[in-house]
Amino acid sequence: MRKTAALLCTLLLVACATSTTTHKALPPPPATEAKPVTETLHGVSFTDPYRWLEEQQSPETRAWIDRQNLYTDTLLDGLPQKARFAQRIEQLLNTDQISTPVVKGGRYFFSRRGVGQDLFSIYMRESANGPDILLIDPAPMSADHTTNVGINDVTNDGKMLAYYVRKGGADEVETRFFDVDARKDVGAPLPSGRYYGTSLTSDNRTVYFSRATKEGPRVYRRAVSGGGEEKLFGDGLGPEKIVSAGISDDGRYLLLHTQHGSAPKKTEIYIKDLSDPNSAIRTVVNDLDFRSYADMADDTVVIQTNWDAPNERVMVAGAANPGRENWREIVPENKKAALQGTSLAGGKLFVRYLEDVKPRVIAYGLDGAQQSELKFDTLGNLTDIVGSWSSPVAFYRFASFNVPSTLYAYDTAGGRSSVFFRANAPGVNPDDFTVEQVWYNSKDGTRVPMFVAYKKGLQKNGKNPIILSGYGGFNLASLPGFSASNITWMENGGVVALANLRGGNEFGEAWHQGGMQAKKQNTFDDFIAAAEYLISAGYTSREHLGISGGSNGGLLVTAFATQRPDLAKAVICSYPLVDMLRFHKFLVGSFWVPEYGSSDDAEQFRVLNAYSPYQHVTKGTSYPAILFITGDSDTRVAPLHARKATAMFQSATASANPVMLRYHVAGGHSGGEPLKVQVNNAAESLAFMDWQIR
Repeated sequence: MRKTAALLCTLLLVACATSTTTHKALPPPPATEAKPVTETLHGVSFTDPYRWLEEQQSPETRAWIDRQNLYTDTLLDGLPQKARFAQRIEQLLNTDQISTPVVKGGRYFFSRRGVGQDLFSIYMRESANGPDILLIDPAPMSADHTTNVGINDVTNDGKMLAYYVRKGGADEVETRFFDVDARKDVGAPLPSGRYYGTSLTSDNRTVYFSRATKEGPRVYRRAVSGGGEEKLFGDGLGPEKIVSAGISDDGRYLLLHTQHGSAPKKTEIYIKDLSDPNSAIRTVVNDLDFRSYADMADDTVVIQTNWDAPNERVMVAGAANPGRENWREIVPENKKAALQGTSLAGGKLFVRYLEDVKPRVIAYGLDGAQQSELKFDTLGNLTDIVGSWSSPVAFYRFASFNVPSTLYAYDTAGGRSSVFFRANAPGVNPDDFTVEQVWYNSKDGTRVPMFVAYKKGLQKNGKNPIILSGYGGFNLASLPGFSASNITWMENGGVVALANLRGGNEFGEAWHQGGMQAKKQNTFDDFIAAAEYLISAGYTSREHLGISGGSNGGLLVTAFATQRPDLAKAVICSYPLVDMLRFHKFLVGSFWVPEYGSSDDAEQFRVLNAYSPYQHVTKGTSYPAILFITGDSDTRVAPLHARKATAMFQSATASANPVMLRYHVAGGHSGGEPLKVQVNNAAESLAFMDWQIR
């Protein structure tokens, strides 16, 4: 305690002596003891000086975290722009927000966070325009409002709800059951765990679920009232697999998907007829090294697949004989547009495409005939249609950098849309901003698109502060969305840029494979080229460029920082992967081996070792200012990456730019922070960027 107090006193004295936002005489970061561990992999020796920081709960690590947070407090808490940003961000976030409704038995179930509330609660309406009825309020569940709830499933009659309870930002949740008419919890909860699907039967008596175990994922069923769990599927599957389980809309079929890792090259699909308790589990597909996902339209299996179709296509088969030899194509591959998702609602198949990273949704019948189309002229994100096969109403959302999220109700029979809910964004006029799409050449000549947004009237004078972000992995597209932070940044003269890097699925599986495993360097080259384009086009300069990324995007920005430390002035790196030689050893890292490879394999080690940021931090290099963000509740990407990277960059950098760690106790990959904390964290990140690149 005395050492901590002394450190605080020293840091405050230095901070007071340099209260302006210049970069002169910043206090040095807390010293981190090096305890070198040397090992040899595939004939290559390397030394890790900070492996001791992998021990998350050790007294030494906890004390180190305290010192790092104190250092970050000293540098960031006094920035005058932080309070100003927080005021505007709170104004934009502290508004009514609702999730997409689930309609069952004529009732509408959704999560809502009202003005002045920290957390989303679960509500119901008896009809589309009925009053909101509060069912479950998480606020009393934790004094610090870090416990949150959400909907897992609702029975077809709308009388029972399965909902999750999440503590902090952890991926693990507890599942509880709620009698809607009686307004109370019933039965016995499912214990805290990592679940991949929870479904209730139509009689409200049985729950089917998939849960991760130490041995691997397993599918069970159990009475809602409690008792023993009956294992149905998963024997022999290891922890590197993911098995999702869900019951069809009509309650008859259980669909099982076995994924060989995240964004897998291969998936297997199985189906079980629940109307016959003695029926065997039937195979839809298990012999293709391709990715497929299925849903049920009555007795028809509808399959989205990239089998012999890099941009994906849609097939159907009967539930009685669903094997691949019986598949029939109804929506062929579109060579000019990448299929992003399919959904079934109101007796129609909705297919969402990206064409040059511009979204549209086309409705088909199960005969393959096109029936209608949804699209927006504004650049943005149009989500999948959400509904059930038998329901006449479905929902979708649209948003962009300058357009608040709007939830539309869609009349599936008439093909008409109406606004169900529009988020309020006080003081935001979409016409005050410009959102454009630009294209640039990457290192190997590949044409890459990027979205750029800013307040109208911007001068391309090379002096605009710009935050460039990207992801480039796991077959995920990066699309414009509405953000309180982005609006605040643009209102204050900043620019927001989002690059569509290889590794995503903006252009189908070929684009994904172009930025994974042995080709992962393409993702980094695309991001570096995006920065170079923004500079050459006059949007900004190196002194005014910041980059930001989280998770796989954290790997992206740390690779950028180690490969081109001269190109950006500041980096925000959230919940990142950094040590790519050891990532697969922690938490669910084995899920990501199909995407990155593993250092256990000699050839894959060679690829990973060539770019792994942690191993490429070089003593004496002038690195940008870096703010690492992570927390104890991240049970997906181990926080050890950010801890070790902070120590490594702090010890190596030769620049006067600060390297800091913001370490949260409750925060994680799944959020988990109350509104007031979200506001503070967002304002802190913007203030850091403004300090460094304004």
